[in-house]
Amino acid sequence: MIARSGLSPTAQAVLPILGVGSLLVAWQFLLPAAGVPAYIVPTPSAISAVFAKSGPLLLGNFWPTAIEAIAGFTIGNFAAILLAIVFVHSRILQAAYFPVVLFFNTIPVLALSPIIILIFGLGMTPKIVIAAVICFFPTLINMIRGLDSATANEHELFRVLSSNRSELFWRLRLPRALPMLFSSLRIASATAVIGAIVGEWIGSDKGLGALIIQATFNYQSDRLYAAIVLSSLLSIGLFLVVVTVERKLIRY
Repeated sequence: MIARSGLSPTAQAVLPILGVGSLLVAWQFLLPAAGVPAYIVPTPSAISAVFAKSGPLLLGNFWPTAIEAIAGFTIGNFAAILLAIVFVHSRILQAAYFPVVLFFNTIPVLALSPIIILIFGLGMTPKIVIAAVICFFPTLINMIRGLDSATANEHELFRVLSSNRSELFWRLRLPRALPMLFSSLRIASATAVIGAIVGEWIGSDKGLGALIIQATFNYQSDRLYAAIVLSSLLSIGLFLVVVTVERKLIRY
């Protein structure tokens, strides 16, 4: 069976592996041959050696970042969904407070992070808050658009069927909003990790963000790249969880 892309499922599974493998081979052999210093771009084998040599250190810094990213992802998106529902059901509140939300969205997260750390201290809480904030705004906007995406004819049909507001929400608004919601959740799976790492940059002695800063100032480029690989794997893991849940919930 050929997929819509014109490629068989086997080809769609194998080609990305070949693509990544070819890039790794080029990275391993072509960059050193071109004279790129190892202290700038270490080879994949050197990075793999760091995982073998410093595995406990990497894992010890991985788990705080993972907890912060997952907690921030959950809290930020849950708050965005609740506020979107409130805004859709109260146009007065939306008109009054949506501009305020947009204003806060214009503040760069790097400028907001020190304020959050001043308020919550140097523990894990400010990193969770930063990850939640960075996830919050895209999900809020997409959720509002999704809840409002039903057509006038669909609303009229539900009125003819004497549906109440609860039935209208669960049977029309929410199913219409789910595709846009999961689109924003896919993005948030990466931005949550970014938010946690940014928070660790501002003030932390543990986590992948702190490890990245330490490796940079100590010129440990292989450890730096290993920490970046771990943060990428964390983002990919969250992304795959979102995609799996989406496939189970959205079958239309």
